[in-house]
Amino acid sequence: DVAMLHQLADAYTQLEDDADLRAGLLFAQGDHFTSGLDLASVAKAIEAGEPLFPKNLIDPLQLFGRPRTKPVVMAVQGYCLTIGIELILANDICVASPGTKFGQIEIKRGILPFGGATLRFTQRCGWGNAMRYLLTGDIFEAEEALRIGLVQEIAEDSYEASLAIAETIARQAPLGVQQSLSNARSGMEGDFQAAIAELMPAINQLIKTDDAREGVRSFVERREANFKGR
Repeated sequence: DVAMLHQLADAYTQLEDDADLRAGLLFAQGDHFTSGLDLASVAKAIEAGEPLFPKNLIDPLQLFGRPRTKPVVMAVQGYCLTIGIELILANDICVASPGTKFGQIEIKRGILPFGGATLRFTQRCGWGNAMRYLLTGDIFEAEEALRIGLVQEIAEDSYEASLAIAETIARQAPLGVQQSLSNARSGMEGDFQAAIAELMPAINQLIKTDDAREGVRSFVERREANFKGR
């Protein structure tokens, strides 16, 4: 419902604004990730012209407002419908438990997905794969989600597997992670040539950081680097 959407935006904003936080993990407790939006609550907000996410906070769907600069990994299980898929598409890496069921079922309710699926499903999974499910509303399994690239892994314990990925990311150089995420996004969603032009300025900036120097020292000393984000 609208209240939970605001709470989710609060959490994303905390991740973005706290310099000590390097990566996020989005998961749900219980048997299911989500069966979708509470349309009774959300429809009232839409009809009243109210934003689903406060404008001063990070939009978890990354459609409006401030861009997210830190990576987010997801774990899903049970039902992962509608906004669940759109959150996967708006985030960076997703691990599914066996038996997870996916569906972009808005077409069955007489509406269209309005959280980014019409824009990002084709980017992530290809036109035909996206249209196969956007236009039918059919439910599909974790194995199909893996095949089309919606999820990156199937694991018995999706939470533990995705947590391990998030922790691995968090051990890397934060500035390098954020620049990698930014440049990849520029190439995917923006001007490819502009993204190429960003590469040398980005590496010239990063090479002067303490973390880059620590990266070289750790290589020479054959140890794991201890990055500080500066």
